[in-house]
Amino acid sequence: MAMDESTLLTLSVDGGTLAYEVAGSGPLVLCIPGMGDTRASYRFLAPVLTEAGYRVAVVDLRGHGDSSTSFTRYDNEANAADVEALIEHLGGPAVIIGNSMGAAISVLVAAARPELVAGLVLVGPFVRNGKVSPVMKALMALALARPFVAATWRSYYPSLNKGRIPADFEQYRATITAAITAPGHAAAVSRTMKTDHGSAQSALDRVHTPVLVVMGELDPDFASPRGEAEWIVERLGGQILMVAEAAHYPHSQRPDLVAPAIASFLSTTTKHA
Repeated sequence: MAMDESTLLTLSVDGGTLAYEVAGSGPLVLCIPGMGDTRASYRFLAPVLTEAGYRVAVVDLRGHGDSSTSFTRYDNEANAADVEALIEHLGGPAVIIGNSMGAAISVLVAAARPELVAGLVLVGPFVRNGKVSPVMKALMALALARPFVAATWRSYYPSLNKGRIPADFEQYRATITAAITAPGHAAAVSRTMKTDHGSAQSALDRVHTPVLVVMGELDPDFASPRGEAEWIVERLGGQILMVAEAAHYPHSQRPDLVAPAIASFLSTTTKHA
């Protein structure tokens, strides 16, 4: 699901290639999806931001979508290095929009390379590890093993879209399931899903950039979505947008609310940059 007037491009990085698209002109906005997802997660948001006067890039994480599966690492730090390379390649600084694991990656980049980052939009953000019992950890490890990861993700994905479901939900779920089952991708996604977010939490105190936290009110990945958003803003400062009728993907579930809020944030952040 390509963005309008964009072409699939690749960037060689250490260990493989990243797939990305760029459309529009103006200040750079880089959109990072979460684990198990692809750059098409931003299929509704990216065109709105392009139309608003931004150069919008969407990228696949290593081992996801059209990026290669030749990498030896799939953790947050490795993905953060990829994002740094892509911003340098495109000519930054960039406002980074990161969903789920993409938020942790964004935080690491902002902490390590502040000159590359004009602002952060953290959507359904995982920037620390959740509290999980040893039994649940064992069950999750089994469910996310390579032979089962595509089926597990397909089954769990609807719960991440509680509330208002995107019109193309079934088609998109089939698309990301097919992406995971492509040769080499299941192993890569399985390894990605075992990523530890402790490094992102440790990096929070080194982030000094404008921040917007976007959280779905129904996000099942957090015991208290609002509480998690408030905890992040207590550490980073910034603004919170709680999105009604949305769960882990408010940018695709409620683009009618999320796109204008992000565009407003960009209008002040890019001027500041």
